[in-house]
Amino acid sequence: MSAVIPTHNTPTLAIPTGLRQWIDSAIALTTPAAVHWCTGSAKEAKALTKALVEAKAFHPLPADRFPNSYLYRSNPNDVARTEHLTFVCTEKADDAGPNNVWMDPVAAHAKMDALFAGAMAGRTLYVVPYCMGPIDSPYSRCGIEITDSAYVVLNMRLMTRMGTAALERISRDPSCVKGLHSVGDVNPDRRFIMHFPEELAIKSFGSGYGGNALLGKKCHALRIASWQGRSEGWLAEHMLLLALESPSGETHYVAAAFPSACGKTNLAMLVPPDALPGWKVRTLGDDIAWLHPGPDGRLWAINPEAGYFGVAPGTNAKSNRNAFEMVKRDTLFTNVALTASGDPWWEGLGGTPSIDWQGQPYTPGNGPAAHPNSRFTVAAKNNPCYAAESDDPNGVPLSAIIFGGRRRSLAPLVFEALDWAHGVLIGASVASETTAAITGQVGVLRRDPMAMKPFCGYHFADYWRHWLNLGHTLTRPPKIFHVNWFRQNDAGQFLWPGFGDNLRVLKWITERVNGTAAAKDTPIGPMPTRAALDTTGLTLSEDALSELLTVDRAGWRAEAALLKADFAAYGERLPAALTHQLEALVHRLG
Repeated sequence: MSAVIPTHNTPTLAIPTGLRQWIDSAIALTTPAAVHWCTGSAKEAKALTKALVEAKAFHPLPADRFPNSYLYRSNPNDVARTEHLTFVCTEKADDAGPNNVWMDPVAAHAKMDALFAGAMAGRTLYVVPYCMGPIDSPYSRCGIEITDSAYVVLNMRLMTRMGTAALERISRDPSCVKGLHSVGDVNPDRRFIMHFPEELAIKSFGSGYGGNALLGKKCHALRIASWQGRSEGWLAEHMLLLALESPSGETHYVAAAFPSACGKTNLAMLVPPDALPGWKVRTLGDDIAWLHPGPDGRLWAINPEAGYFGVAPGTNAKSNRNAFEMVKRDTLFTNVALTASGDPWWEGLGGTPSIDWQGQPYTPGNGPAAHPNSRFTVAAKNNPCYAAESDDPNGVPLSAIIFGGRRRSLAPLVFEALDWAHGVLIGASVASETTAAITGQVGVLRRDPMAMKPFCGYHFADYWRHWLNLGHTLTRPPKIFHVNWFRQNDAGQFLWPGFGDNLRVLKWITERVNGTAAAKDTPIGPMPTRAALDTTGLTLSEDALSELLTVDRAGWRAEAALLKADFAAYGERLPAALTHQLEALVHRLG
């Protein structure tokens, strides 16, 4: 380490030689004014927050209503993930697959190192050791992020197990992910997020936005971890995790994968309807799950994250009461609006905004007051329905895996996979229709297999093969289901009420796991009989229920043809078992 660079609180732990050399080389490359090793302590967080407030980067919110909460405004050109600038850099281009943007790793390192050269001059370089998952869990994996952003440090403290405890684990297990990040000059023309899965490394430059800058999240916990999982025999998935407790006290653990705008966080924090007393939902995670085969033949899951990086717009007391309550303290808000009294505001709340997300007086009709991708970052333990099992190093055994999408037609309310391989086909066929808020076009069908299209760190065909192979190792696999809360009638009205009433579908799913719920056989898989779906206290017409539980054979034949064409893009790597499952579906449809 260069003697001219002051280093604060140098750790006394023995850092593995390879990691120390990497850190020293990053310091030499970026030439910071100072180096700080993050401990994750409350004292450290308080000091960083104070510095950001003094620099006017953090705006304190009213302490009586939002204690220890702050607003951060990002550069207007840096407000979302940049998938077209996100690369997977493997030695062979085909290993990245058509689902990723590829770059040769040698060229990628050269490009990034040129950007990083001197990039931290005049800034503090933060060394951020973190653990994804409970510190003592054999299923957890660690990383170190080097960054010049105090905002990133504070977010990583909320989102991961960050600091001294993580560094202690790293000192015993040097196989960790190495991430180098700099905000740079926030120039979109100099913004790249590079993943080197074969090296367990990430380089991100030119963005301070969460998904691009919090390297423990999508970069590590999905893209790099999916590669790790294939190498080590487990799965890194874009899934929520919840615990569902029945009135009798029986608990089932469920993982579910949905593309964006399909109610993933709302389901993770579901509030049971009054018509189903005694049911309880506890949240283990709202975004990412790591799934490991256990010694008992079941699939066990942990949430590698320790917090939520949630979308603010649409969050309110009706849509997600638990999320609405948990952000009222100890929360970092990004790109939300403010009311005249200084409270955070976004579309979906009552009241009137006064200051927009860019800090300007809000003018109605001049665009949304809060950015559509504005966020809140908050510790998971703030959640009123936080599940204590989240901290169990052994994880939880899964009873069911659910896939779903937003479909106005075709996909029924719920159906069950015939077996694990059929379930992989169901996951591989996940699709969702866009909303105007996402693309400006309504109803455009987008394929998003397993809700992992932006996040799988290698060839999708190899990923599906890994799913199929892992299923062979399970003697007690979870059942797999597909749901669709978004069926509409010809008038464009939703047929299913959604939100808390989705518990009725979860109830049938757990009863199928127990072997107690009735089902009717259909070509796409078992579906509830009308009597098996609990509609107690629900105003739902017979016509609506019939449409929700009907299989359109002609529509599904057309869907199978589209899916066959989509699969063709993955070439010879496509597993034969997946092709056989699709052929079997076509045969059952007649």
